[in-house]
Order: sequence, then structure tokens, then C-alpha cells
Amino acid sequence: MTAPDRATLRWLFRTMVTIRAFEEKHMQEVNAGKPIGGGHSSIGEEAVPTGVCAHLTERDFVASTHRGHGHCIAKGVDVKGMMAELYGRATGACRGKGGSMHIADVSKGMLGANGVVGSNLPLATGAGLTAKLRGQGQVSVSFFGDGASNQGTFHESLNLAAIWKLPVIYVCENNLYAESTPVEYSTAVRDIARRAVAYDIPGLIADGMDVLDVYEKAGQAVERARRGEGPTLLECKTYRYFGHFLADDPHRYRTKEEEESYRARDAIASFKKRALASEWLTQAEMEAEEQRAQALMDEAVRFAEDSPPPSLDDLVTDVYVSYPRIKV
Repeated sequence: MTAPDRATLRWLFRTMVTIRAFEEKHMQEVNAGKPIGGGHSSIGEEAVPTGVCAHLTERDFVASTHRGHGHCIAKGVDVKGMMAELYGRATGACRGKGGSMHIADVSKGMLGANGVVGSNLPLATGAGLTAKLRGQGQVSVSFFGDGASNQGTFHESLNLAAIWKLPVIYVCENNLYAESTPVEYSTAVRDIARRAVAYDIPGLIADGMDVLDVYEKAGQAVERARRGEGPTLLECKTYRYFGHFLADDPHRYRTKEEEESYRARDAIASFKKRALASEWLTQAEMEAEEQRAQALMDEAVRFAEDSPPPSLDDLVTDVYVSYPRIKV
């Protein structure tokens, strides 16, 4: 493939290291006993949201999962607001009411993370219908895991999107395990992308440990959607380095050899080597991005800790949406 322009390459690297820095800081704060609850680390999977969201604008939609920090960052959600949300502060992205699994920012097109497996697929499909009816070239993206591909919402959503030619990209982050269940144990097909055949839509497979491969395949899907040709199922084969959740998940369901083999293919480390060899970016430029990401996380934690909790007066706000009365 032809490499993207230099500005895009730097954005790809910046976004991946920002996601990792956020996830590492989150893990550090949890392990230190800070009162921020748990969460689901996406360390190892940074290439997927980065490569996909590189093609999106703020006007495009994303519906995320319980492992959604990377999606939010790649879509442009404010990192300090995200950290404050983890701390349950009034300055959080959802005013401290959502926590790790429910971060949203509609102004950025982030419709929200969601703790219910497979529940974001219909939401992204609905957003795709909105985009088609508006006719302004918007697209919608649903990120979901391999386990969610066995939910009825997956098949229902793809079927409707195919019938109506909705501009939706269904991105399966196949990290090989639905919590602790191996994908080959629960899924009849070897490649989830093959399920696209049932709906007569393209099924693409990308190496989820290679941000440029994800970027290329996602670009094809987004261009097809913007042309009005309908949805695409994009399977990104990736790997989470840590357990399903930040707590007592010893991940004994995986072997050390398997884990080491994927860490050896780390998306960020591989990109750095390729960028230097191809003279896309300099060592100094990449070190500057890494330092910027670390400094941003320290600033985000200070912002969160210095922010107030929500007022008791806000207890029942954001519960109902007010609609104008419709005269019959």
C-alpha cells in the first residue's frame, strides 16, 4: 500500500501512544486504590480504533463497547474529561454519571460506550439510517468484539443495513476471547468477516496489530459507505495484553507463549521501526509524541482530582429527555 501523508502518519502514532498512555494511567490509578472503579483495558488493541477513526470527522458517528477508551480518544473526546469521568467528577464527559463503560460525547460523534455486549450494533445502524436520510455524506461505525458477533443484534443490524444500503462500518475487534471463551469454541466460522456473505456485503480482514493495514481496509469501507453503496463488515484480528477487566482476572485461559507472540508484534513498536526505516518520522518526533502523551495523562489526573463531585441537585438531571408535545 502507499503510505499516508506525513501529517496522517504522525496523527496515527500520536493517537496510538495517547490511547496506551491513558490505559496505562488508568491501570496505575486502579492498582493504587484510587476510587475510580474498574474498567477494561484495551492495551494491545490501539491500532484498530486509530486506523478506523483516521477516516472519520466529528460529524460521523461511533458506537462503542465496554472496552471503549481507545474509541473515544481516537474520535477526539477530551482526555481530561474522560479521566474526570472515571473519577466520577462533575467535569467528566458525562458529568460523572457514566464511568468507564459509558463515556459519550455527542459533539464529537461519540454516541457512547456501552456495557451490554452487542447493544451498540443497533444504535450504530440507527445512526446510519439518520445519516442516509440527511444525505450529507456521514457514516456510522460500530465497534464490537468477537463475542458480540454471536448476538442476534449483530445479524439483525447487518441484515437491515444491507437491505437499506446504510452507510455503516461494522468493525469486529477480534481479540480471540469473549471474556474467557476462545473464539474457535463459540464461533462456527474461522473468520468472522465471512459472515458478510450472508448479507451480500463486503467482508474485509485487517491485521489489527498493524495500524496501516487497518487504515487501508477501513478507508475502503468508509469510501464505499460515503458513496452510498452500503455497509461493510471489517474484522480486525487483534489482542488485548491484559485480562478481560482490571481486577482479579489471572487470564489462565491463555498461554504465556500466545501472549508473548502478540506482544512481539506490538502495533506501536512495529510502527516506530517502520517509520524510522522508511523515514516517515524521526526518532525525536516520536519521542516528543510519547512525552506529550505522558504529560497529558498527568495533567488529566490532576484535573480530575481537583474537580468537584456532582451536586446532589444533579441527581435526577439527565434522566429524561424533554420532547415538545405533538398535537394529534
